[in-house]
Amino acid sequence: MNQNTPSPAAVRRVACIGAGVIGGGWVAHFLARGFQVTAWDPAPDFETKLRRLVDAAWPALIELGLADGASRDNLVIAPTLEDAVAEAEFVQESAPEDLALKRDLLARIDAATPAGVVVSSSTSGYGMTEMQVDCPTPQRLVVGHPFNPPYLIPLVEVVGGERTEPWAVRWAAEFFEVAGKSVITMDREVPGFIANRLQEAIWREALHMVANGEATPAQIDASITEGPGLRWPLLGPCLTFHLAGGEGGMAHMLDHFGPSLKSPWTRLEAPELTDELRDAMVQGCEEAADGRSIAELVADRDRAVIAVMRAIDGVRNGKS
Repeated sequence: MNQNTPSPAAVRRVACIGAGVIGGGWVAHFLARGFQVTAWDPAPDFETKLRRLVDAAWPALIELGLADGASRDNLVIAPTLEDAVAEAEFVQESAPEDLALKRDLLARIDAATPAGVVVSSSTSGYGMTEMQVDCPTPQRLVVGHPFNPPYLIPLVEVVGGERTEPWAVRWAAEFFEVAGKSVITMDREVPGFIANRLQEAIWREALHMVANGEATPAQIDASITEGPGLRWPLLGPCLTFHLAGGEGGMAHMLDHFGPSLKSPWTRLEAPELTDELRDAMVQGCEEAADGRSIAELVADRDRAVIAVMRAIDGVRNGKS
């Protein structure tokens, strides 16, 4: 860590490089959290589109609650990339998913950004190891992968590359939390990170079913929105199956339903259910439950599902 590296809580000036749907969403989020934001994009008309995106996002951000000092007037449009990052205390890159472009752009950002300032990439699939190869100070570069739209969906996945130093990962994770995000700090790189891999598995199986005439897109969407999707806002797939085991939890679920992993329910090949995998799942679910009993988790789930159903019904019927 450089002596000029600000503490995450002290950051006030953020630079956003790339101002498309993702980059523009980041701009809106940071503005709503009270930051001074400088933006740059090579597109000649990016300012008009960016301001239109921010204006469209602002009502939702008002409803979520603006931070002290939040204002769309805090957006500055920079004439060059170098101008955008010259006084930045944090940089978020959101260029298109082109590896050569990412490598070149991150090298330029790294060369122009003040020493010790963390640089984060919004990449949705590339690992930082393969993107930081041309950077002069790669130790400060991390992935900060958001979900669209970044101003609304809280998740950001943080992970470094082989040449990233641990302090940069810790710093970025803390900064994103200060900036109002829900952070998953990954222990190691994996293509697509965590959420995209899970999302992609469902998407690919959906395409298989449509291609084979097994289901329609409408049926596939309804199978999620009227089924497991109602549970997922509170309990992800692991705790959902933890409850499927009844009072025995994940241990009973795996011991009882483990053989179904070999059933032809997906085109993906299931991993072998070894003792190590079973124990890791059981222990992980106990940790995720955080002391809550099965009965308490069931009660929490039921309240959440009812709340989600009522909220969705309100949107469908045009209620506030």
